[in-house]
Amino acid sequence: MLVAAYRARASARPSPVCNDPWASRLAGVEGEELARRYDQGFPSAELWVAVRTAFFDREIRRLTGEAKAGQVVVLGAGFDTRAVRLAGSGVRWFEVDRLESQEEKLRRLGALADYPRQAATFVSCDFEKEDFLDRLAAAGFRAEEPAIFLWEGVTLYLPEAAVRTTLRNIARRCHARTVVLFDYIGKKMGDREVRSAGDLAIHAVSVEVGEPIVFGSNDLLPLLYEEGYRFVHTLSFDEATLDLTGTYDRARMFRFQRLALCSRTAP
Repeated sequence: MLVAAYRARASARPSPVCNDPWASRLAGVEGEELARRYDQGFPSAELWVAVRTAFFDREIRRLTGEAKAGQVVVLGAGFDTRAVRLAGSGVRWFEVDRLESQEEKLRRLGALADYPRQAATFVSCDFEKEDFLDRLAAAGFRAEEPAIFLWEGVTLYLPEAAVRTTLRNIARRCHARTVVLFDYIGKKMGDREVRSAGDLAIHAVSVEVGEPIVFGSNDLLPLLYEEGYRFVHTLSFDEATLDLTGTYDRARMFRFQRLALCSRTAP
């Protein structure tokens, strides 16, 4: 709800960085309230979400075209709408999430007459007890063909072991040109070694909504190498923001958060 609320806000700007016409209705009043509270600790959160959304949108468009990836998997999909927004001929979309989250999304989509629910194959998965690749295969995912895995806004809420396991499974069991797109935060934020009022407020809200921040890294390259990846590209949110908006402001603190693209071989 929080992310959808920020995407809705950003989409309504005169010159929007991202565009999600369904985000406002999916976020609802509760999502808007969460965003207002989160603003107190992170005033640039709307831009942060907008840049992340736009960056991943652009990469998915590029990869489904240039790399001929015919499958896109959104892990921890939440209220994502890319299966509709970025739909392309010959590309199949899968959304993987916990059953409770997925049921809530489907309930909200039921009230949106203009949203084509058939654009994605919905795959429920208890990530602690079930293998998400097995669940995907049962739904028609073909591991022997190139794919894109989008893992947006998830790693910071998982312990390192879970981050490693997910990345390792994709590297070992999927096509060599399969790409993983994800974001991550700095080590101090992940370890809660923060002192600023803003950072403390972000942690407080994340705990309150049941998603405490637990993982961060200042350099993820060693971990990615150890888990089988040989093509890795990362950039800071500052760099992505400059690219997408032509602006830079050190006060945003975007340099401590990064976006990543990795695969076993160059896509």
